[in-house]
Amino acid sequence: MVRYSKLPFRALVRSFNTDLVYTPMMLAKEFTSHAFARHADFSTNIADRPVIAQFAAKDPLILARAAELSFPYVDGIDLNCGCPQSWAVQEGIGAHLMHDIQLVSEMVRAVKARCGVGRCVSVKIRVHGDLQRTVDFARQVEAAGVDYVTVHGRRRSQRSSEPVDLDAIRLVKENVSVPVVANGDATTLANTHQIAAYTGVDGVMSARGLLSNPALFAGYTATPWSCIERFIDFALEYGLNFGLFQHHLSDMMERTLTRQERKSFNEGRGVAACLDWLDERFVLRRRGEEGFGVVDEIIRK
Repeated sequence: MVRYSKLPFRALVRSFNTDLVYTPMMLAKEFTSHAFARHADFSTNIADRPVIAQFAAKDPLILARAAELSFPYVDGIDLNCGCPQSWAVQEGIGAHLMHDIQLVSEMVRAVKARCGVGRCVSVKIRVHGDLQRTVDFARQVEAAGVDYVTVHGRRRSQRSSEPVDLDAIRLVKENVSVPVVANGDATTLANTHQIAAYTGVDGVMSARGLLSNPALFAGYTATPWSCIERFIDFALEYGLNFGLFQHHLSDMMERTLTRQERKSFNEGRGVAACLDWLDERFVLRRRGEEGFGVVDEIIRK
């Protein structure tokens, strides 16, 4: 995800049974060129493992350098070939790379050559209108040395409201030997099991589903209140800019708040104002208080 899976959010979903977490998509060129970009985009700690650093890149040498800088702190790197945002496609990164398998293969080989064949390199892709092209793409990145492939079962032009193509994901799984991870429409633990069973994949990734319910993989069908308390604690401990802090909470509380309450919450300016707003309406426990981070029921004042 662009922007949203920074350290506090990764710590949160990890505390609710998520096995593997990813950084936000980072621009490899800026990551290698500017210390400020590295510090702004990526922070971690000893508990943040296993973690994958996800990069957007279009140059083999630059991606290899970014991987080399990040590998002391992560367990693998992922090349994003699926981001559909127009700015990314115009820059020749993200989903644009679905039309340049040769370049993608060169980038995979460059990372392996610079960082070692034992280093984990994955590629996240979307599907083509002609699924044979997707199969050929997956086979070629496998030949280049990729360790696993994540398949988002939609074309770049499709909206998230359109159903994900599970048959396309299954087709890729049937035609490569490396592990395949399914992405798209993973919104509950039950349907992640259904996706895995239908496609035969080795894992299931959730992005939008986790944004609205970070406890998804722990079996919750809606965000428990304990999740809200834990997120706030992680954000205050590790640091998170206000825009992301507010956006995450707004997404998590979508089913908790009325439309008018959500509008009021989103008008808040600053972390302190948001916490005051919550304290006025709910029992919001802090670390050290009885029930902090474990009580799932919402208590309104």
